[in-house]
Order: sequence, then structure tokens, then C-alpha cells
Amino acid sequence: MKLTFKQCKKEDLKELMSIARSTYYDAFIAENSAENMKLYLDFAFDKEKLSTELENEETEFYFAYLMDELVGYFKINWEKTQDNINDKEAVEVERIYVMREFQRKKLGQQMLEKTIELSKSKGAQYIWLGVWEKNIKAIRFYERNGFEKFGEHDFMLGNEKQNDILMKRFI
Repeated sequence: MKLTFKQCKKEDLKELMSIARSTYYDAFIAENSAENMKLYLDFAFDKEKLSTELENEETEFYFAYLMDELVGYFKINWEKTQDNINDKEAVEVERIYVMREFQRKKLGQQMLEKTIELSKSKGAQYIWLGVWEKNIKAIRFYERNGFEKFGEHDFMLGNEKQNDILMKRFI
């Protein structure tokens, strides 16, 4: 099952908002309150915020398709759009999400490989990301793919302060 990818453009905003909200909600609602989840979704996936991000030349979103069906998306940042690091030799993988019904099919692996390919084309020496310390499945996935912990940072989900593990991989 080979994925194809399409870079998101301004005209994809509604579809991006929809998949971003639904995949994030599905991934984290079990361990978070509905109130904090709503606050975060309304903040992170707001129409104006996503529109601004789509226009930023140092950020790219990509849809992942299996045949012609949208199954996931990812977002990468470089230069000044990186959350904690402003290293010209780095690319941040801010999001990789696969829709619940398509998980466990190795699609996340293909999406990660695409982020590596794109990062190399931008001259990056390494990629990095933050992953919630309670998301053990994701941490193990990144470790299997050569990522190593290099730090931590706080992450606000609504009104709750959470801890992200920062991981990186040289490419």
C-alpha cells in the first residue's frame, strides 16, 4: 500500500482543518478532558491560524493519500518557524497523523520517510520533533526509526501543562 503525497495549498484549508482536528482528537481524547481538548483544537486548528501557516514559506503541510482516499497529513517547519530550535541545519516534524481507521498499516512509516526526503532537499542535517511523554506508541515508533531523546519542553493542552520529549535523528 503505497502512499502518494500532495502539498496543501490555501484552497485545501477546510479539508486540512477537518483532518487536523479529527486526527488530533482521536489520538489524545482518551487521556485528556473534553474541555482541554476543545480549547486546544480551537486554538491550534483555527481557520486564521492554519491559513497563516499555509502562507508561510518556512512551513509545509502535506496530505497523504492511499489510492485516492485522504488517510493522513504531516507538517514540517524550518528556519524561524521551528518551535524550539532555530538551526538552519534542522527541520522540525511538527505533526504526523494517520486517520484512526488506517493505522497499523505502516502508513506512518511512509509519511516519516517523506519528511526525511523533503528535509534532505532543504539541506537539513537532522530532523527533530516533540512527542508527548505519555504517547509511548509514538515514542517507540520514533526510536525504531533512529530518533534519540535530546531534551524536553512544556506543552499546553488547553489549561493543562504537559511534557513533550524532544527527539532528533541525523539524516
